[in-house]
Amino acid sequence: MAQLFFRYGAMNSGKSIEILKVAHNYEEQNKPVVLFTSAVDNREGIGVISSRIGLKRDAHPVTEETNIFSHVQEMEGPIACVLIDEAQFLKKEHVDQLAQIVDELDIPVMAFGLKNDFMNQLFEGSQQLLILADKIEEMKTICWFCHKKAIMNMRMHDGKPVYTGEQIVIGGNESYYPVCRKHYKNPPIHTN
Repeated sequence: MAQLFFRYGAMNSGKSIEILKVAHNYEEQNKPVVLFTSAVDNREGIGVISSRIGLKRDAHPVTEETNIFSHVQEMEGPIACVLIDEAQFLKKEHVDQLAQIVDELDIPVMAFGLKNDFMNQLFEGSQQLLILADKIEEMKTICWFCHKKAIMNMRMHDGKPVYTGEQIVIGGNESYYPVCRKHYKNPPIHTN
């Protein structure tokens, strides 16, 4: 029976490399997958899943208007799994469509993304995934400043932490650090 999976982690926890690995494993066994990613993350171009270690792959971009369920339903041939990167940027309706794919088309869906933003608020897509997912798994990474588990994302600007602003500002290691709770509150950097 198909299920909806949500795999979340802080920045740098390997979410994008994991989705590419899962796709490879399915396809190596001649089991077709469909990859989606949010059109919001355009660092490598719209519709590209890109890992920090350099692997990348084209995917169907999800915009606000995209109906993921209809898109998958209209595809030719069998689909073994639907894979979603940057799931935190999905709208509630998109996540509802992922559940619909599982429930009506009997296709497993694996969504990968951040749970919380730099202000430690849930993203809309992540919140809905936490509500609807059959299985939820944390992908772990370590704090930028120590060896504890990173559970938060610290936004940086000009070498200083930022705790307010727009929820979505696209960036990588130049803009965000994975951090533990202690170092989120008290980063060992000069904040003059």
